[in-house]
Amino acid sequence: MKFLQRFCAVGFRLLTPKWACAPTSGAGAALYGGRANRQGIDAVYVSFDAQTALAEYQQLSPLMPPGTLVSFEISVGPIIDFTDGYSPNGWDPLWNDFNNDWRNLWFDKKIEPPSWILGDMAIAAAAKGILFRSSVRPAGINLVLYPGALTSDDILKVYDPAHALPKNGDSWK
Repeated sequence: MKFLQRFCAVGFRLLTPKWACAPTSGAGAALYGGRANRQGIDAVYVSFDAQTALAEYQQLSPLMPPGTLVSFEISVGPIIDFTDGYSPNGWDPLWNDFNNDWRNLWFDKKIEPPSWILGDMAIAAAAKGILFRSSVRPAGINLVLYPGALTSDDILKVYDPAHALPKNGDSWK
């Protein structure tokens, strides 16, 4: 595996209105799982340009559901850098299946997605997250972070200078 000891960037994420009050929680992804997190594992997915964040949020739907685009200051490490994809040199063969359609495997076929096992392996290796190419916008780069693995040395800070994001779920009532 290829590790980056420190990764610093500005990231973007489109939040559903329900989760706009908790932009760094990862609890939404824990409800059903995500590409690199199984159900019950909090995960925050960010993209490194707004177009990729929009494409990730919209997925294959012709319509865009309501959302709030936020940006983050990120400084974390170590993370696994999978942006160059699978190579038999230095990568477990399971990484070749990272980009499988995890939704189809889990929801339609009731098969555990290999990418969930890879997320487990990343956490077990003390990685804070995985950097990877977007499957809906291949030019885009995403990062999945595991909030439970972050320490006081890590930064995942939403940029909200006017305090415009809601403070809690009551904001939507």
